[in-house]
Amino acid sequence: MAAIEAKASDAPVGHNGGPPLEQEHRPEWGDGGIGNYFYWKAAHRAAWHNVSPGIVMFRLRKAERLGLTYEEYTLEILERGRHLQIEDVERIAEIKTARSLKRK
Repeated sequence: MAAIEAKASDAPVGHNGGPPLEQEHRPEWGDGGIGNYFYWKAAHRAAWHNVSPGIVMFRLRKAERLGLTYEEYTLEILERGRHLQIEDVERIAEIKTARSLKRK
């Protein structure tokens, strides 16, 4: 109780002790320099938003057949440059293990 009273007494008169209403503006690229932010943003958009419906359906069917999500399957293509096959049992197991670790 004394800690609460001490905290309240640190605030100026008329202040309810809550967080500030106006926070300093923080650009979407963070506190560091811009660097390659806009290049990365364009690459992300091209990889995830400019995909034809036929490619999306192909990847979705392949992902479902392998027991993966569309995002997991597409990330594998983007990161490793190859489409997973049914024979890639070890890599598919790694992806599923990582999925279960993210949920915890």
